[in-house]
Amino acid sequence: MTEFYQTAVQLTLMRREPHMAFFKIADGLKGHTSILALFKRREVDVEEKGALDHIAFSIDLRDYESEKQRLENLGLSVRVSQHNWVQWRSLYINDPEGNEVEFVCFDPSIPKNFES
Repeated sequence: MTEFYQTAVQLTLMRREPHMAFFKIADGLKGHTSILALFKRREVDVEEKGALDHIAFSIDLRDYESEKQRLENLGLSVRVSQHNWVQWRSLYINDPEGNEVEFVCFDPSIPKNFES
């Protein structure tokens, strides 16, 4: 899959690890790069969870805390994460069928660290 998206689709590989690969699609909104992310799945994971890993929506950094509060007020369990290698902050929830939904924003105050 990685080779296909690099050669046939001509996307730029941003990061590759044994179980995942991230490709740049476009610069995106306010510093948040639009990406295609590929994840290596075990057959049992695909059977249990399906092939979709998650869908992400870009939000403005100014809306991060209010979105977190809004989602929590809806009774949703919100998980937070910081992705230093791309300077992103993320809020994760699950939809009624268990699919992961991410709200992500670029935060230039996050120290860029390619290791995490």
